[in-house]
Amino acid sequence: MAKRFTVMIVPDGGEKIRRIHVRRWVMTCALTVTLLCVGLLSFLTYCQFNNEFEKSELQRLRLVNGQQRYDLQRLSLDVELMRDELAHLAETEARVRQLADVESSPKALPVAVGGIPDGGTIGVVDEIQQQINRLQVAIDLRRQSQEDVRNLLNDKNSLSRATPMGWPTKGWITSYFGMRQIPIGKVGRRIHEGLDIAANTGTPVFATGDGVVARVEYSKSYGKAVIIDHGYGYRTLYAHNSKILVKRGARVKRGTKISEVGNTGLSTGPHVHYEVQLNGVPIDPRKTL
Repeated sequence: MAKRFTVMIVPDGGEKIRRIHVRRWVMTCALTVTLLCVGLLSFLTYCQFNNEFEKSELQRLRLVNGQQRYDLQRLSLDVELMRDELAHLAETEARVRQLADVESSPKALPVAVGGIPDGGTIGVVDEIQQQINRLQVAIDLRRQSQEDVRNLLNDKNSLSRATPMGWPTKGWITSYFGMRQIPIGKVGRRIHEGLDIAANTGTPVFATGDGVVARVEYSKSYGKAVIIDHGYGYRTLYAHNSKILVKRGARVKRGTKISEVGNTGLSTGPHVHYEVQLNGVPIDPRKTL
């Protein structure tokens, strides 16, 4: 192999060609140095790129970790707020149940759920989210139970308002519920299905419970009469009136003036025949006065 190399330089313009003689070891060293420089430059470029990538990835991870910590704090606060809400609902429901006179606590209904887990953020957010889901279910169940109790309380209140209670008019009882002598016409005894309350003609007659006017009629026996349907199986009859002040289908409240005492129909004097029926069967009105 040649011990040296010749490099020829051919300039433009016809100038003299120049020859440069380079020894083999010099070319080898130059080539080696060049390769080393290229390799070193490539390595430095790779290190720089990798360093920038790692910095970018580290920044991203820091942002992700910060977001996870924020989410963890927010979810933890949500858990505490939901637990407070659940406790408040349980306390409110207990008072409503006491007022409604029903069992103190609903069956199979959780009072509280879980706590804040310990450890790092990995997996904790999901675990807290599951706790939130369970708390939400418990809150929904508690709200539904509370609504059921409120409905029951409203139904009890409605029943109380619909149940006939009190005197239909100011006066005195002249004939009681039960067997009695027939006062007019035929001789004999028959059951009297209400109370006769004597009062002056024109004395106001009031509904004894909330309800709807079912009938306004005139009959030979009862004269001018009003029948109110209170629901829950209750009906009341007010007979022998001189004047009717309500129409069929009208809604009335306990204490609503519906008529005035009179002496119409088969009657021996001004009074109101007051009758209470439960599921179509007359009952003694004295139990409701």
